[in-house]
Amino acid sequence: MALSIGVDVGGTKIAAGVVDEDGTVLATARRDSPATSREAIFTTIADVANELAAQYDVETIGVGAAGFTSSDRNTMVYGTNLDWTGARIADEIASRTGKKVVVENDANAAGWAEARFGGGKGAKNVLVVTLGTGVGGAVIIDGRLVRGAAGFAAEIGHINVVPDGRPCGCGQRGCLERYGSGTALGVNGWELAKFRPDYAARIIELSGGDQNKISGKAVTAAAREGDPAALECYARLGGALGLGLADLCAVLDPEVIVLTGGLTEAGDILLDPVRKSFNEHLTAHAHRPEIPVVISSSGQEAGLIGAADLARQD
Repeated sequence: MALSIGVDVGGTKIAAGVVDEDGTVLATARRDSPATSREAIFTTIADVANELAAQYDVETIGVGAAGFTSSDRNTMVYGTNLDWTGARIADEIASRTGKKVVVENDANAAGWAEARFGGGKGAKNVLVVTLGTGVGGAVIIDGRLVRGAAGFAAEIGHINVVPDGRPCGCGQRGCLERYGSGTALGVNGWELAKFRPDYAARIIELSGGDQNKISGKAVTAAAREGDPAALECYARLGGALGLGLADLCAVLDPEVIVLTGGLTEAGDILLDPVRKSFNEHLTAHAHRPEIPVVISSSGQEAGLIGAADLARQD
């Protein structure tokens, strides 16, 4: 059985694992991420890969990293949280490990794992949406990952849901990321606290009494207690996210939508308003097969599992 190493590169950690063809992780290694030094990042990735390759006979290495990865699956055109814009990452790691290396966008890698081994297993057309600080995702059509002409496809967080809405880091306004992410949840709480402080009292209390330090975590904690203001914050988030998913389905027509990322830990507090909005906005909802919206089952290792599997299939 062909084995591959997957490496999930983040701003604070670099996690790697040996993955078999069934998506099972056989061994792992981890290092802190030296995010300020490009050379140190390459060396650290190679170190964890070489550590695992010394224990298992692996053929390929897949690297999942945040940023705009070019269609050659080698070059980081624009790195969003590490100093490697313009770097030929695959060449750099290959020269240090002697293995074939493939680079993938981290959301694509995690999404592929979810489609192959997780909530989308058995389906050929899957939409995976990652919900954390921002919104990302992956699109799988007819069993193939959609990368687009330049490799930039599936930037789900930057479809427009509110014309001239909140400003986004991408330079546009009204992006789904500004209304459907963990960051947006905190903004919803801040807005309620600012204009209706009595109503949002529990959210403010869980934020240490400081209206300017309200976070998505505080809103979620209050929502788990049944706090009406916090549940309203989730209703607003779910409304925007459901609308965005419905718009995507009008184009992609997936069999299933899988939500993943830290925000999904809220469970039904998130799912209920998302599903409600999604069904209200989905084109021809009453006349088409159901499109389930489910939560990920792949866990924290999805990024490295997907990177490994994509490298093996290249």
